[in-house]
Order: sequence, then C-alpha cells, then structure tokens
Amino acid sequence: MRRIDLLAVDELADGEMKMAFVDGTDQVLVVNTGGEFTAVQGICSHEYFELDKGFLTNGTLTCALHLSRFDLTSGEPLDPPAEQPLAMYPVVVEDGRVCIEVPDGPLEISEG
Repeated sequence: MRRIDLLAVDELADGEMKMAFVDGTDQVLVVNTGGEFTAVQGICSHEYFELDKGFLTNGTLTCALHLSRFDLTSGEPLDPPAEQPLAMYPVVVEDGRVCIEVPDGPLEISEG
C-alpha cells in the first residue's frame, strides 16, 4: 500500500471540489462535503471529461459533458449515459493533509 498526499485540508472549503494529480498523470477529484473528504477518479467513467468541471448537489456529482450523475458515497452512476461507477479511493486526513491509501502500482479507474 502507498499513501499519497493530495492537498491541504484548508485548500478545500465545504461544498467545494478540487483536482489533484497522482504520479503527475492520474487525476483524483477531492470533494469536501460537510467536512467529510471523498476522493474519486477525476475523469468521468463514461467518456474522457474532467469531473472538476461538473456540479456538486446533495451528495452527488454531475459530469458537465453528458450530465451523468454519480453518488459520492458509492461512486455508482445515478443517471445515464454513464453505466460504470467511479473508482473511489480511501481517504486519510492526517496533519492537516488529505491523503489517499491505495495499492502499489497505477491507480484503479473505471472506464466505459
């Protein structure tokens, strides 16, 4: 396992999201919902589009390209055209930093 530092807790206000990069290429979207941090793959599972251009609403994330909506607790798609869930990464908040703990090697992502 490896722990990857994504950003500082104070970089992300409640209700905001921000893209972080792992290994210089993999995009991870960090979301702050009521002080709870969630980390999901930064690219939509339906078609290549950065999810930080999307919208947060009531615990869901909507991709701005085709309006697929995803549940931020499970990563599951709620609206088509997306059919694959978003990969979710376990978050650890330590010393004011938001980190993810993932297996060694490339980040797992879902692609349609």
